[in-house]
Amino acid sequence: MTYRVGIVGAGFGERVHLPAYAGHPNFEVVAIASPHSAQRIANERDITAFKDVNAMLAGIDLDVVSIATPPFSHHDDVLAALSAHKHVICEKPFALNVAQAQDMVQTAKTVGTACGVMHEFRYVPQRQALKELVQNGHLAPLRDMEITQLGMFLRAPVKRRGNWWFQKDKGGGIAGALLSHLIDTSTWLAGRPPVHSVGVLRTANARRSDEERSFTSDVDDGAFALLDYGEGLVARLTVDGTSAVDAFTLAVHAENRTAVSSGTSMTRNTLFSIDEQDTAELDCAPLKYAKFEPINDHVPLVMELLDAFSEQIRTGTSAVPTFEEALQTQRVLDSIGFGA
Repeated sequence: MTYRVGIVGAGFGERVHLPAYAGHPNFEVVAIASPHSAQRIANERDITAFKDVNAMLAGIDLDVVSIATPPFSHHDDVLAALSAHKHVICEKPFALNVAQAQDMVQTAKTVGTACGVMHEFRYVPQRQALKELVQNGHLAPLRDMEITQLGMFLRAPVKRRGNWWFQKDKGGGIAGALLSHLIDTSTWLAGRPPVHSVGVLRTANARRSDEERSFTSDVDDGAFALLDYGEGLVARLTVDGTSAVDAFTLAVHAENRTAVSSGTSMTRNTLFSIDEQDTAELDCAPLKYAKFEPINDHVPLVMELLDAFSEQIRTGTSAVPTFEEALQTQRVLDSIGFGA
């Protein structure tokens, strides 16, 4: 069966959601909603344009609503789609605060349709291999995880458009954009939610500029969290957009060995296993949808997530990242000051 999809949001929605659904055999994109760009995209893709999610729900028959709007719109968009009894995928950060996240979780339980969150980085081959090492007991017992993502895109000289991304009350900042992924990964690898979390949101470069003006940012350009999962396991998470390099490291330390996935970004990594006798590079399964990588390196990962989501629609069970897991991530974000 092919599921009819309407996409809400024309930024990441156009760049990633649309090509991922369009290339997937189980989905067909039939509509897009955006106040400014929908008609252009609709003309290019031969689909139907709408101004917002409510107009889309009223104007065309859909099975799935894929929400790629900014965070401040997620709560209303998700509830609108659920009220129409649609299957829903929502971008991260899931909500502006825990109260909104709880509301969406409860409504989804009541409605009973398939729901998921776009934590596509679980499907990076090296992370899949790490999860398998944990599940098979090759990394045991777990004691410490450290995930560090460094980037140059928020250094002082870098010009970035002064939009909602630089407004705390709109859900902007690096914690929602990127730390949310790291929290999801550590919790997924741990196999349980943290029992306690602390952290710091840092704003190093509040004065920013784009091509048209100077403006003041009130959001974090660095986010740092310490999570306690109980039973002797902690995680240290760092995202910093003001660094001199682009780099990513995910290290999982157990009492019997360490595994480290590292590279220039979250998607381009090499995985190593380290113990007392040896350090070895581990081969990982290739991306299932690697041919779509030239479109955008997120697209193959989202397509694997859509494999799980279509199974969720069909059977009611799958490995798709859930609303409940997104609520766990939201609790951590709120504990370090993200909540609006």
